[in-house]
Amino acid sequence: MSDSSLNRLIAQANEVIVGKQTQIKLALGCLLAGGHLLIEDIPGVGKTTLAHLLATVTDMKFSRIQFTSDLLPADVMGISLFEKQHNTFRFHPGPIFSQLVLADELNRAPAKTQSALLEAMEEQQVSVDGETHRLPEPFFVIATQNPGEQTGTFSLPESQLDRFLMRIKMGYPTRDSEREILTGQDRREMLNEMSALITTEQLIQWQQAVVNIYVSDSLLNYIQDLVEFSRSSGEFVNGLSPRAALALMHSAKAWAYIEARDMVLPEDVKKVLPAVVSHRLQQQEDSQALSEAAVLNSFAKVAIP
Repeated sequence: MSDSSLNRLIAQANEVIVGKQTQIKLALGCLLAGGHLLIEDIPGVGKTTLAHLLATVTDMKFSRIQFTSDLLPADVMGISLFEKQHNTFRFHPGPIFSQLVLADELNRAPAKTQSALLEAMEEQQVSVDGETHRLPEPFFVIATQNPGEQTGTFSLPESQLDRFLMRIKMGYPTRDSEREILTGQDRREMLNEMSALITTEQLIQWQQAVVNIYVSDSLLNYIQDLVEFSRSSGEFVNGLSPRAALALMHSAKAWAYIEARDMVLPEDVKKVLPAVVSHRLQQQEDSQALSEAAVLNSFAKVAIP
């Protein structure tokens, strides 16, 4: 079960990022489930602020990588340099060696540089010059990307998209929330004044607690029914993979934990479903990733236990 410090963390986050409680809880759930998060939206809606916020309140070591068209894989992972005084090569870690890594505007970099993140996200390690280097624990990547129709962007390959447990959109604020942003304290100042609410050790304990959340056989059947629907309905170019099924289960566990329950309910699965599957599926008649509304509309045909 979740504790009061988790509720305080969410409340603090809601004071900084106004009117985005669902997005905050999904991002936190992604972290608790041990996955990585992709935020796709236009500039200026709070993507970077959310990453800074999570790093601050959880006391994780933070680094930001600004992806550009001329960024090289070595700029991300690090490089081995010859040190004359020691007569040997020494590895100099890149910014990927942090606990929370913000890969800002990921789709502005070409595929070769994007792929530098693949091993890190999947294996929590990087290989440089034949040597493997472990990444810190916990390790959480938040990548942002601009909408594909904007100039200077490269589409993320399916193998890269599949490494993200969830994809969310921040969206425009409501009128009341925007008024609060306009009249309130500057969000960067608020972040600078904040301090950590938990330690990284406590975060790891929460992640372990999420692993132990109970999932009944009927809920596992429901998850499998959703996955099978994506494969057999004919609505999608390709169905969901076993990795996607695992992502759905882990995300539902994390949502249940945030809601202070020790078992997963069908509404937990439905709540995380759009974030987990929207970037993994394409409808037959549309090459774009699914919207949240399209996901809910399609999968509403699957019976709820």
